[in-house]
Amino acid sequence: MTDTSVGVRPLVGRSGELTRLAGLTGVSGGGARGGAVLLAGDAGVGKTRLLGELVERARDADRCVLVGHCLDFGDSALPYLPFTEVFGELAASEPEVIAELAEELPAVRRLLPHQRVMTGEHEDVTHLDRSELFEAVYRALDRLAAARPLLVVVEDVHWADSSTRELLTFLFTRTFAAPVAIVASYRSDDLHRRHPLRRLVAEWSRLAGVTRFNLTGLGDADVRSLVRTLHPDPMPESDVNTIIARAEGNAFFTEELVGAAEFGRGTMPDDLAELMLIRLDRLDDDARTAVRASAGAGRRVSYALLSRVTDLEPERLDVALRQAVEHNVLVQAGDGYAFRHALLGEAVYEDLLPGERVRLHARYAEALRSREVGGTAADLARHARAAHDVETALRASIEAGDDAMSVGGPEEAAQHYETALELLAHLDESTLDSALDVDPVDLTVKAGDAITVAGSPHRAVGVVREQLLQRDSTLEESDRVRLLVALVRAAFVSETDVDVLPLTTEALSLVSTEPTPLRAQVLGVHALANVERQRDDEAVRWAEEAIRIGNELGLPQVVADARTTIGRLDARIGDPESSKRTLRSVIEHARETDNLVGEMKGLHQLGSVHHEAGEFDDALATYIAAYETARDAGRPWAPYGFDGRVLAALTAYIAGDWDHVKRITDVRGESPPPLAEANLAAIGMLVAAGRGHAKALDLSPSIRPWWFRDGMIAVQCGGAEIDLQGDRGDVDAAIETYEDIAKAVTSLQWVWFPARVRLSALLLGQLANHASGMPEGERQKTDSRIDQLIASADDVMRESRERRRPMGPEGMAWHARVQAEALRLRWLLGVDPPAEDELVASWEAAVASFEEFGHVFELARSRTRLASVLRAVGRRTDARQLADAARDVATALRAEPLLVELRAIGSTGHRGPSTDVTLTPREQEILALVAQGRSNAEIGRQLYISAKTVSVHVSNILSKLGASSRTEAAALARTQGLLP
Repeated sequence: MTDTSVGVRPLVGRSGELTRLAGLTGVSGGGARGGAVLLAGDAGVGKTRLLGELVERARDADRCVLVGHCLDFGDSALPYLPFTEVFGELAASEPEVIAELAEELPAVRRLLPHQRVMTGEHEDVTHLDRSELFEAVYRALDRLAAARPLLVVVEDVHWADSSTRELLTFLFTRTFAAPVAIVASYRSDDLHRRHPLRRLVAEWSRLAGVTRFNLTGLGDADVRSLVRTLHPDPMPESDVNTIIARAEGNAFFTEELVGAAEFGRGTMPDDLAELMLIRLDRLDDDARTAVRASAGAGRRVSYALLSRVTDLEPERLDVALRQAVEHNVLVQAGDGYAFRHALLGEAVYEDLLPGERVRLHARYAEALRSREVGGTAADLARHARAAHDVETALRASIEAGDDAMSVGGPEEAAQHYETALELLAHLDESTLDSALDVDPVDLTVKAGDAITVAGSPHRAVGVVREQLLQRDSTLEESDRVRLLVALVRAAFVSETDVDVLPLTTEALSLVSTEPTPLRAQVLGVHALANVERQRDDEAVRWAEEAIRIGNELGLPQVVADARTTIGRLDARIGDPESSKRTLRSVIEHARETDNLVGEMKGLHQLGSVHHEAGEFDDALATYIAAYETARDAGRPWAPYGFDGRVLAALTAYIAGDWDHVKRITDVRGESPPPLAEANLAAIGMLVAAGRGHAKALDLSPSIRPWWFRDGMIAVQCGGAEIDLQGDRGDVDAAIETYEDIAKAVTSLQWVWFPARVRLSALLLGQLANHASGMPEGERQKTDSRIDQLIASADDVMRESRERRRPMGPEGMAWHARVQAEALRLRWLLGVDPPAEDELVASWEAAVASFEEFGHVFELARSRTRLASVLRAVGRRTDARQLADAARDVATALRAEPLLVELRAIGSTGHRGPSTDVTLTPREQEILALVAQGRSNAEIGRQLYISAKTVSVHVSNILSKLGASSRTEAAALARTQGLLP
């Protein structure tokens, strides 16, 4: 057991909390049960002490207990560190058990401490899929608990690395067959607004079987009891009261204040760090040396390592450590020592002078570099950096990155590789070549891959591009080619200003003409770059050559990528069935050869072929398969896999399965990169807009910054904003949003981006919905805007034809909708209104187009607006049929804004305008002038009444006719013989 053991003092004031915690974990109560508890509390409040008592009770009840700790190593984190400690403890106490587990679950072996210690041998370690590791940990815990109930304690999760957080999420969401209880503690006062654990804790708390337990401060009476327990000898009441007031219920602070009083100082220091350091003043020189050396390691250090970094002989070191333990500064922790509380270790470290820190870290680095004591590459990198040993830190950071990738920790690997790249800037080329044997290009490629897999391809573009610029004059041709390929690959899966075709063309001109793996890679990316420029024949040519070389050299990834490129081209030239056959073959072969990227990419592209063909059920299933493949491989944010998740959500939205959209976009219990989270939130906003949830606009400020990184986010989020703003009557905001989207997306080199058509239609629809209340002065301005929006949509259609990429059913449907919305708006404005037949025909075309496309909600919205037009021109039966069909869809989707629109045209299933309308003589006069397009003010001047009185009459007329606008009222009046 480590420092989660019971201290020298009895537990004071926590009997209720201990009873509850023991009950939640099944330690008390007789029955074996599991569950998860999140133990929160401020630093020093007593979490560790409470957990120590729980652990002792669990052991007394013959529970198996495993404890792991997260450490504050910043960007030098070792993935899954607490679980390495957990299984290491098991290996030390029950080696035969861990041997059996490792035999059955080989992935567990990769977490054992001796597997993560530097050996000095550069083995080619096979990378482990995160899903395999997660499943192995889950099954291992279940196996252990089958023999006897298991309690797992993970302390200080506020310091957890990303991979550990993901593993905890996985365990919290799984149901164990045997009684497994997990307690994770964290400092609640450390969770600032941007802390990665802050939101995750809230999401964990909502999971079934997870309980959040907040440990608050002790009451004054309990603090008083604690003081008397710690200091049984008489103490002046004034001193006791001072301690109670200053401790503020914090158990650790209470202990330190009592210790200060015992030390005999006249006054207790105000500064907490100084207060804690009083304990060091009681130690002799050797003990202080040992404690300060321990602080350099972090919270805990092995005896073997500590003995290497101090100048103390073994006997003197043992005496020094015993004194530090007796004075409650250190506690024994397995084969080493740990600070009694993390705060104490932090205070000691901060008290070291700068020179002392550097020398101390240098000793640690020297000891670890010798490989004679156990330690990880991440440990060595951290100490070497703090010691300003750039060369050692560089090598160790690369090794730490390789280690992180080997156990499915791309986030931590990316941190280590990027640290190594930063260190490169401090070394000249001769040092790299002669002393370090470090390949900067290989490191850059590794960094780009890790960053991309971690879900931040746009950042990978920046990293590779920076290295290209920095090393331009010193690069060999082959090295430049490698960096160009890395840059292009990252650019393909992110939206940046990188023009890939010139880069692949340059790479092709530099690479050897011999059939090498590098040439095959260049040919593959060059083919894809030609696809993006609609140079289909060239793309096929280069892809086929890549396939030939790939087959010759046994490069399955190159072959899969090139065949996928050809498969997508088949769909573009009008042969989707051939495309599907090719892509299915790619997927099957990728699975046979364990080509994860090839499988994900093939599924992603096959889903797109189904989507473009309107086969939404097949598209949804295929996209989800792409995402699940990535997720199960521990790469949930990697390109193609995560893209599958986003496109699955979008497909479900189009197909009318909005509840499924909410499930797909729900990231509770996950740790998505910001860009990925924004992507999913943008799709979720579409459903919010369809359902009229105006509160969704509160999400926009957090999503909008990502518009300039990913055009799809701008289009989806912005489209939802246009509807939400329009529905609440803020047309000016909707117009501004439309313009903001255009700025964001065109900055990504999409001048005539296809979604302009959809956005134009949405904005025209909102303008039309508010046309009846539009001031006279705005009408001409709106008429000009109609022309601009039509021209924008027409330009996109023309551009698509010129690029030989004609719009599919989706683009054609939205273009038809633009035409229909524009005519409806002019009709409602009374500015150059269309003939009734033209208006009806335009909306019939829009409905027919959306029927072909299959967009459930937009078809219902188009039918609603056609029904409104038909009703206005007197075709009530046709209008009612369309409205009834639209109302059924709107009801099923819970699309309240559309239901409001249907009610406005009288579609409630039972209500309609009277066919026997009686108007007063004054209303007849006003109706005739309304039909002429006169404003309220103009009518008032002609009839010698106020504009306000005219407005009242107009409202009565609209109500009697069941019309939603002045133009519709005029049309209905004509059909009923009220106007000539």
